[in-house]
Amino acid sequence: MEFVSVRIITGDVARLVEFYERATGARAAWATEEFAELRTTGATLAIAGAGTVPLFAPGSAHPADNHSVIIEFLVDDVDRVHQNLTGFVTDLVNGPTTMPWGNRSLLFRDPDGNLVNFFTPVTPAAREKFAR
Repeated sequence: MEFVSVRIITGDVARLVEFYERATGARAAWATEEFAELRTTGATLAIAGAGTVPLFAPGSAHPADNHSVIIEFLVDDVDRVHQNLTGFVTDLVNGPTTMPWGNRSLLFRDPDGNLVNFFTPVTPAAREKFAR
């Protein structure tokens, strides 16, 4: 088995795609007006409109209703990314903070309220875990 993507259901696909393109620097590949993907080396962030939900199961997902998942991106320098996102990200949850497990993390919310964590491993153990 291979983990390949996380899909966000949104009421405004274009707005959320634009946000993630700006925040990550990745360009989206659009399949339809209701579905786009931002592909990275490790996984894909899929963004789909609420109109796609009935294709799976009506009522099974609701836009802007996430209260338990954090979408995480490994970045080279979280402090530099924080500087670049200042003025763009409007819902900063926590500025760059070194976590007990060795990652320096920047936590914010996307326009739909989903939590996003950009992080950089800073301790030897964390760097080894994410060595490429």
